[in-house]
Amino acid sequence: MSVTATRTVLRRRGGITAGAVLLALAVTGCSGLGRTAVGPVTYVTGGDKVVSVHSPSVKGCHRMAAAGASKVENRTLIDMVLYPSTDCSGPGTAYVATTFTDVNAPRALWRSYRFIH
Repeated sequence: MSVTATRTVLRRRGGITAGAVLLALAVTGCSGLGRTAVGPVTYVTGGDKVVSVHSPSVKGCHRMAAAGASKVENRTLIDMVLYPSTDCSGPGTAYVATTFTDVNAPRALWRSYRFIH
C-alpha cells in the first residue's frame, strides 16, 4: 500500500471513530433529559384563580396551589390522578384521562396530582 492510500484509510477510520464518539455523546446527553407531559394542566383554585402549568414532568408528585383546585383540565398527552392530599397519597382520588376535565365540589378540593406513564 502506498503512503497516500494509507493516509486515506487512516483518515476514514479516524472520521468514523470521531463520528461514533459524537453520536454516543449525543445519545447519552439526551437520555438525561426529563420527560414531560406535553401540553398544559389548568386548574381553578378555591379562590377562583386560574393556574396553568405547561408541560410538567411526568415523574413525581405535583402540588397544586395552597388553596386547592375545584376544576382540573388535563390537556396533556398523558392521563393523571388527582389527590385531596398534598403528597399524592390517600383515598378519594380521581382519574382524569387526557383531554378531559374533572369538576369537584368546592368544599372538596384537589391538592396534588401525578401522571400515569
